[in-house]
Amino acid sequence: MALKLRLARGGSKKRPFYSIVVADVRSPRDGRFIEKVGTYNPMLPKDGERIVINKERVEHWLSVGALPTDRVLRFLDAEGIAKREARNNPNKAKPGKKAQERIAEQKQKEEDAAAAAAEAAASE
Repeated sequence: MALKLRLARGGSKKRPFYSIVVADVRSPRDGRFIEKVGTYNPMLPKDGERIVINKERVEHWLSVGALPTDRVLRFLDAEGIAKREARNNPNKAKPGKKAQERIAEQKQKEEDAAAAAAEAAASE
């Protein structure tokens, strides 16, 4: 049985509240879970009691082989329980295919204009 440490949403509409749970990967997000190991309330300020985690139980489940989701791993990294490697995707910041084509066209027009100006200056 593959286990995940993940968030299960609760709370009302536009007032989210999440439980940090250990669940089988096949169970639905808000469905059956094995154990509740913490809570996350995004409505509270960042310096308050926004995240509450039972460290002993989380460490137990990690030792058994449960894998945290990216968001839960961020919480565990902030608590000092697990280490999250920083992600790096240098291609994400690049412009799209069409934008790159427009940039190349603009650069070509500028080079043509500069060459024409230099040719006009040389012929005078």
